[in-house]
Amino acid sequence: MIATSEELARRNRVVGIVIKFIQEDRRIILPAFDPAISRPSDQFALQSVGIEPNEFGGSVGPFRYQFEGEEDLLHLIVSRIDGEALTPREAQGVVHFLLPDFPSSLMWLKPGEFTQHFYFGHDEMLSNLGH
Repeated sequence: MIATSEELARRNRVVGIVIKFIQEDRRIILPAFDPAISRPSDQFALQSVGIEPNEFGGSVGPFRYQFEGEEDLLHLIVSRIDGEALTPREAQGVVHFLLPDFPSSLMWLKPGEFTQHFYFGHDEMLSNLGH
């Protein structure tokens, strides 16, 4: 996946704040729902998670990503910006963009049609990213 300099900078900010929150044992919460924002579809709520600007999400190419988590488990949601379906393989490309050195064997994937969900431990995130 080829990313723009803005997408790379955003990724670095997002991953940095996720690591900071893990180190400080703080919750990583989903953004508050803003009913004023137009959404590609209201059929599935998670399809538009992260559409509201927030410090735990961003986009790369046609994809949006959003982190959330508490205690010891991180949840990463990947969807398409246009609300269309995406494959687990497409979402795995986004995960690799976000966490290129993180072993995929340490993640659990819950596939869907419009959103793909990845789960992994806080401790794995810290140890595999050298923090």
